[in-house]
Amino acid sequence: MATLLIADHDGAKLGDATAKALTAAALVGHPVDILVAGENVHAIAEAAARLDGVAKVLVADGATLANLLAEPLAELVVGLADRYAVIAAPASSAMKNALPRVAAKLDVMQISEVTAVVAPDTFERPIYAGNAIETVRSREPKLVMTIRGAAFTATASGDASAPIEAITAPGASAASQFLGADLTTSTRPELGSARIIVSGGRALGSAEKFDAVLAPLADKLGAAVGASRAAVDSGYAPNDLQVGQTGKVVAPELYIALGISGAIQHLAGMKDSKIIVAVNKDPDAPIFQIADYGLEEDLFTAVPAMLEALK
Repeated sequence: MATLLIADHDGAKLGDATAKALTAAALVGHPVDILVAGENVHAIAEAAARLDGVAKVLVADGATLANLLAEPLAELVVGLADRYAVIAAPASSAMKNALPRVAAKLDVMQISEVTAVVAPDTFERPIYAGNAIETVRSREPKLVMTIRGAAFTATASGDASAPIEAITAPGASAASQFLGADLTTSTRPELGSARIIVSGGRALGSAEKFDAVLAPLADKLGAAVGASRAAVDSGYAPNDLQVGQTGKVVAPELYIALGISGAIQHLAGMKDSKIIVAVNKDPDAPIFQIADYGLEEDLFTAVPAMLEALK
């Protein structure tokens, strides 16, 4: 038997989370096939085929899969399930939507947000907002799991290319239809895969100050911009910038937290960052407990000083 890894992509390019999920999937010990589902995704399939260690790439190309709705994607995966012992996917929004449906149709328990592979049937995953790690041993006849990309390094791409096999896309689903998407665009790196993130909290005081303070520093460092839930709830930043348990889970090489106190919800989304720099004028802010470097200073004084030092 083998493992089926469902590729995460935006319709134009393969997501970094796929290469990270492949690293985890390979640790289970089975050959790994990658499923690329979508519309006009052959270039994405070719990129997936160049990832090291991939046995085969399956391509389901059709209009019904254009937006990775849960119903047609789940129907496709369930139809392939007999070939595989493990069905895995990155823990992205689209896959978190589709994989529970796959698990329900196969009548098995899903293992969510895997952060370590202990054995072929045993995995670690965070619980209680990341404050505890649960070790799960599954006795299900088929494993269905999502993989937290922040916990794994990406599999490298090579010159060799795995074979690509075209499969039939499912028909349209009557349960749901795609009406549209309102997406924000930015020239900065994507938050989930950025090497450096500059993140702001409620202490910035307003949306105008959020942009005025964070944007110059992020642009100078070539960084993505993030926000705490408090900043998002206050209207300082859009939802897609939220880092935390109910936002995006990130693990950049450098995470700069400006005016973020360090609530459990936020720490769950960024505490695996390689280096954490915290700026906060409250010496008792919880963020200092996990920061590698802490500066007890008003961020409106500290950030201009940083920019001056970076000239």
